[in-house]
Amino acid sequence: MAAAVVPLQTLRRLCRVLLFLSQFYILSGGESTDIPPYVMKCPSNSLCSRLPADCVECKTNFSCVYGKLVTFDCTVKPSVTCVDQDFKSQKNFIINMTCRFCWQLPEIDYECSNSTSCMTVSCPRQRYTANCTVRDHIHCLGNRTFPKMLYCNWTGGYKWSTALALSITLGGFGADRFYLGQWQEGLSKLFSFGGLGIWTLIDVLLIAVGYVGPADGSLYI
Repeated sequence: MAAAVVPLQTLRRLCRVLLFLSQFYILSGGESTDIPPYVMKCPSNSLCSRLPADCVECKTNFSCVYGKLVTFDCTVKPSVTCVDQDFKSQKNFIINMTCRFCWQLPEIDYECSNSTSCMTVSCPRQRYTANCTVRDHIHCLGNRTFPKMLYCNWTGGYKWSTALALSITLGGFGADRFYLGQWQEGLSKLFSFGGLGIWTLIDVLLIAVGYVGPADGSLYI
């Protein structure tokens, strides 16, 4: 009986060693179990021609005529599965797209970063350099991420209607300037009784036309 227990214990130890070695092999990169990040954007068994641009690799034809339709030969990336119109699996296919670079796309086809450090209410209007990224389902030539100069266009939550109402009703006490975060002008209006009414009338006009805005440089909502 004792002789039978010894081989059994030895077998268990051997299994533990083999399990440890297999896990170590996987963790050390011997067998990759990682899924490429682009796979999360690629719907399984969908039409190849409708896959997002990150899921395919296409042969770029830079000799195409701008604005004209052109055909590109494409191949799905590894770990991506798709089908043709007959629901048959395929790897190579063609897509039709308009010949233009990514930075030439209309604004609805890409998303850009916003800036809250520039003045939206200024003359001339200020611009900032934004980092723009093309939407997943849009195909274009060149880099899908590009810089672009955009007008400052952000809001801090100030309402134009509230500012105008305060300017008309309590403008003589500087309430409109206080609301917009312009404390110095607000105190000046308060202690001068709205510039004897003249400053109050001017502010009503300036706020009405949008010339006077929030102190943080944002747009009205």
